[in-house]
Amino acid sequence: MILLLGASGYVGQAFSSELRRRRWPFIPLTRKAIDYTSFHILFDYVRKMRPEFIINAAGYAPNPNVDACELAREEVLCGNALLPQTIARVCLLNNTPWGHVSSGCIYVGAKVAAEWGRMRIERDLNQPEIRRLFAEHPEKIYGFTEWDEPNFSFRHAPCNFYSGTKALAEEAIRGVGQSYIWRPRMPFNEYDETRNLLSKLQHYARVYDNVNSISHLDEFVRACLELWERQAPFGIYNVVNPGAVTTRRIVEMIQRILKPDRRFEFWKNDEEFYRCQAKTPRSNCILDASKLLSLGVRMRPVEEALEDALKRWQTASPSAKFAGAGVH
Repeated sequence: MILLLGASGYVGQAFSSELRRRRWPFIPLTRKAIDYTSFHILFDYVRKMRPEFIINAAGYAPNPNVDACELAREEVLCGNALLPQTIARVCLLNNTPWGHVSSGCIYVGAKVAAEWGRMRIERDLNQPEIRRLFAEHPEKIYGFTEWDEPNFSFRHAPCNFYSGTKALAEEAIRGVGQSYIWRPRMPFNEYDETRNLLSKLQHYARVYDNVNSISHLDEFVRACLELWERQAPFGIYNVVNPGAVTTRRIVEMIQRILKPDRRFEFWKNDEEFYRCQAKTPRSNCILDASKLLSLGVRMRPVEEALEDALKRWQTASPSAKFAGAGVH
């Protein structure tokens, strides 16, 4: 039996759907049912139920974007940094393997091939020369691997508070017990929902263009469960669709496939975006998924996954609410 924490959230619901599809027995837990932020309550529950595996999909999600987290720092710290440590201690004492949904937002930029086979880290992927290189020679730009130290964290400022807490959690739980740390980036699929990247882009008043790795939500969930099913080595995994994509390219695909009745406007540059819209720094980065793929866990190339999601797009009900004016 699997214990799923945060079952009512965006990622938690995706795990619930996939577990039901696989007919794996699981218990979907929410904080309304059990306050799993309490060490003693969670410890007693796990000791009683003896789950085979625990999935932590709980945490404080930025809504509508990471700016909101700056106004709720106590809740963000508790949900994203302290809760994973509580779960890690409970799992260690009960000898229970578990998986933690982290985030790729603890990085910024990418690695660029330099002279003599060396690599240099470029934090700003919107530099004209980097954008030209990405367009003309994408093979010369490399994503961060699981062995690269996070460079968008409290230890490597500036960062936003949300990313700082996610990095803090990884630092605290890495190597503790039998655990996976799964890193998604900017999740999307074919279902119109406020947390879906494709939904956000269609509702922003103005779009911020940059280069990023992204994760098809359902593929992310399947990959995480497959790692557990295959008994892959515990550790950190970048669970993103191979490759990277610009926001402008995603918008072009939306226009071509969905043909929305609107005109998309972009922020002129980073300076305008940060002056007029963003209140805190954003993580825009490329992650390397080679470790995941080397184990035979398949994730489709990013543009293939985007194309398929848009061709199967399902519009949400008119009551769905959207907010924000920039990529989080």
